[in-house]
Amino acid sequence: ERSPLPRRRDPGDLIEIFRPAYQHWVLYLGDGYVISVTPIEEGPSATLASARSVLSRKARVRMQLLKDVVGNDTYRINNKYDSTRTPLPVKMIIRRAESYINQDVSYDVLSSNCEHFVTQLRYGEGVSDQVRRAVGTAGVVTAVLGAVSMLGLAWSRSREKHY
Repeated sequence: ERSPLPRRRDPGDLIEIFRPAYQHWVLYLGDGYVISVTPIEEGPSATLASARSVLSRKARVRMQLLKDVVGNDTYRINNKYDSTRTPLPVKMIIRRAESYINQDVSYDVLSSNCEHFVTQLRYGEGVSDQVRRAVGTAGVVTAVLGAVSMLGLAWSRSREKHY
């Protein structure tokens, strides 16, 4: 459930922030601070953060206060992969996270996004259901459109033969 006042946060927790068009993921460090990747603007500044995140190829790892990252959006603690993956020891998660602060990293919305980054820190493996769902949906839409196009082509050719 989305809530501005979720259960107590523990260091190493994954936090899902609900932005208007997507979910942003951060890792809780403790004392109100989180670590996350934010796309680095290249060239003319984009007007939408989501547009920047789709187009960017580089990101900076930042440590910020959770309340500043969340702003007016809602969030929840969401260690959703704990049932299928074993989290690394908390001290290791935090040490790994801190080693990235203020570093530039590769960023790709499909293979190296904010969810991949924080799950890599927590589990030692970067995963993103958000991408899997988006790619799966796009694949279904593409398949349906392809099938409709083929049916239309077949129908138009069959009409040509009869006239």
